[in-house]
Amino acid sequence: MEPPIFEILACEPTELGILCLRRRELLCEPGTIVTEVTLDHEFLMSSYLTASEKALSEISLQMHSGSRLRVLVGGLGLGYTAWTAQESDQVSQCEVIEFLPQVLSWLEQGLVPLSDKLNADNRLKVTQGDIYQQLASPPEQKYDLILIDVDHSPDERLDKASGKFYTADGLQRAKLHLEADGILGVWSYAESSRFVDALHEVFREVRIEPVTVFNNLINVEQTDWLFFARD
Repeated sequence: MEPPIFEILACEPTELGILCLRRRELLCEPGTIVTEVTLDHEFLMSSYLTASEKALSEISLQMHSGSRLRVLVGGLGLGYTAWTAQESDQVSQCEVIEFLPQVLSWLEQGLVPLSDKLNADNRLKVTQGDIYQQLASPPEQKYDLILIDVDHSPDERLDKASGKFYTADGLQRAKLHLEADGILGVWSYAESSRFVDALHEVFREVRIEPVTVFNNLINVEQTDWLFFARD
């Protein structure tokens, strides 16, 4: 019997810790190959369960009735949020801001599952930068959708510097980057009452969507949380 596939595609030091990209065959589903990212040897994301990353785009697009939308995505990750936005006929342009240049390199080298599709779409612009710093600064342009998938949750962040974004003051600054009917969407693996309170303080409408899937790898149901807000 062939041993299961396990490859380390990249492993590099970053400002946030040791970042690794790996590809492996699932022992519980022989023949199923997944791509995973770890940070300091802790699991960060996977191509196996992507429902909530896709739903971040899907729900925000359902909420917005417009066309030729400009979308800003904070955090490239494995690309599922950006790709789902690009698949929509409503979207004319998608800009992704990714903090780690190593992740951008993975995309350029074709190491992530969606590389070919993302690199072939001329509506996509991917740049290295700090999404939180950009949203805290005066806007140079405005967007119809701003979708954030960077931290584990508003209360468990990869970098302490992002904390300001999750406050009423930070959200007020981020709101200036939205068009009048624009929507802010934020991904989280946990609920956060403090963040919800801040959203209500700044926005007229707040919507919270749990996304529950069965994780066959650990044999349990797991729920991610999506926060949406608009005026």
